[in-house]
Amino acid sequence: MINYRLSWLDSHLEMYRDTVSRFVDREMAPLDEEARERGNVGHELWLKAGALGLLCSDIPTEYGGGGGDFRHEAIFYDAMARRGLTGMNPSVHTIVAHYLLNHGTEEQKREYLPRLASGELVGAIAMTEPGAGSDLQSIRTRAEKRGDSYVINGSKTFISNGLLAGLVLVVAKTNQAERASGMSIILVETAKSPGFRVGRVLDKLGLKAQDTSELFFDDVAVPTSNLLGGAEGRGFYQLMSDLPYERTIIGVMAVAAMEGAVEATLAFVRQRKAFGKSIADFQNTKYRLAELATITKVTRSFIDECVEALVSGTLDAATASMAKLWASEQQGKVIDECLQLHGGYGFMNEYLIARMYADARVQRIYGGTSEMMKEVISRAL
Repeated sequence: MINYRLSWLDSHLEMYRDTVSRFVDREMAPLDEEARERGNVGHELWLKAGALGLLCSDIPTEYGGGGGDFRHEAIFYDAMARRGLTGMNPSVHTIVAHYLLNHGTEEQKREYLPRLASGELVGAIAMTEPGAGSDLQSIRTRAEKRGDSYVINGSKTFISNGLLAGLVLVVAKTNQAERASGMSIILVETAKSPGFRVGRVLDKLGLKAQDTSELFFDDVAVPTSNLLGGAEGRGFYQLMSDLPYERTIIGVMAVAAMEGAVEATLAFVRQRKAFGKSIADFQNTKYRLAELATITKVTRSFIDECVEALVSGTLDAATASMAKLWASEQQGKVIDECLQLHGGYGFMNEYLIARMYADARVQRIYGGTSEMMKEVISRAL
C-alpha cells in the first residue's frame, strides 16, 4: 500500500485517530445501508459521537468543546471520507459552532455551544434559496423586527442536516433596501419555533444517507437576542470570514476519499482475473494506478500544508480556495478512473467506488463552485 501518512500527526493525535477509527467502524459503518434507504443517520448517532467527544473537538473546553484544534476535526472527516461514509455531516455542524464561537455573544456561546458539542442539537446553516445560490446578496428571506422579536418569513433549499437540525443559522435580510449590508444571521432553535417546518428530504445524485432538505419559515418569531453577534447587517461579513475553514474541510474530505478510492481499486484489480491473469498485471492498469497514486500523494501534501497553515492562523482565503478547487477537481478525476478500472462492477452501488463516484460530484459545487474559487484566486494574483 502507498503511505499517505498525515504530516501533522503526533503521538496524541495518533491515539485520537484510533478512537475515531473505532467509532467510525463500529457505529457508523453498520448503519450506512439503512441510512441510505431512509435518507438520514438519526439522532442517536449524533449523541454517541458527542458522548465520545468527537463533535466540536476544536471548540474551547469552557464552551463544552474538546479543546483541540482543526487537526482533531480533520481526523474525523478523513476517517469518514476514506470509507465512503457521508451520511453524518459534522463539518456543517462544526461550522455552525465556529460562527457562534467567532461571532456570537457570550450568552449565545454558553447557550448553544455545549449542546452542539454533546450532540443534543444538530447544527445547520440556511443560506441557499431557490433563487439565490452563489449570489447570497440576492436572498429574499426576511427577518422583520417587531418589538423584542424577529419574525422570519422565507424558504431555503439544499440545507445539509436540515431534517435533524435542532439549531439553524438562518441568513436573512434585516434591511430589504440593502444587499450585503442588509444581511444578518438569526439563530432558530427548531423545537421552540412555531412556523418552522422541514419540507422534502431531497432526492440527490449522491450523499444518499445525508439529510439535505428544504426549510420553510412562516412567521417564525425568535427573540432579538438570537441575532448572531447582537448587531444587524453583519451577516455577509460573518459568512465570508469563515470560508477558509469550510474550504479546507472540503479539501480534507476530497483527498481522503481519493486515498480510499485508490486503495479499494488496488484491492479489486489484484483479485480480479481477465485472460488468465490478474488485472493488476496489465501495463495499462499499472500505469493508470501509478498516475492516480501520484496525483493523490501530491494532493495530500498540499492539503496537509493547508491544515498546518489553518492551525497556525496563516491560511489566506486564496490558498484555501486553491485547496478546495484542486482537491475537489482531482477527486472527481481520480475516482472516475478508479471506477473505470472496476469495469462493470464499478457501476454497481454495492461497490464502494460507485457510491464514492456519486458522492464526489457535489464537492465541486458546495462551499463555493469551482468557478467561484477561480474568481477568488484570480483576484489575489
